[in-house]
Amino acid sequence: MKVSAVPSGVIGRIARLPDTPFDELKALWQQLFAVPLPTHNRQYLERRIAYRIQALDFAQRDPALLAQNKARLDALLERTKPKPKAKAGRGESPTLAPGTMLIREFAGATHRVLVLPDGQFDYLGK
Repeated sequence: MKVSAVPSGVIGRIARLPDTPFDELKALWQQLFAVPLPTHNRQYLERRIAYRIQALDFAQRDPALLAQNKARLDALLERTKPKPKAKAGRGESPTLAPGTMLIREFAGATHRVLVLPDGQFDYLGK
């Protein structure tokens, strides 16, 4: 009788992935992700499956911590979300970032306008 050195539980499931037949690996992917197999690269699938097994196990062990982390991430994303840019309507100027250089060639001369931090413009030092 052969005694397996592979532990049971999450670590055991992950340790057995390299020896799992590919058809079983595909079925496990479907069970864990419910999306079509993205690749037939075995190494990629094993890593993603191992990560998912650990994530699901952790979610069962400490759902409060998971909810707390999700709330922190949502708050961080809300604070760092870029503000929507207002579309310039008819007769309105778009908002330009300070430091923007507007350049136009006209009548053989190059004209440069710099957008200043206070929203004003500098053209030929004026």
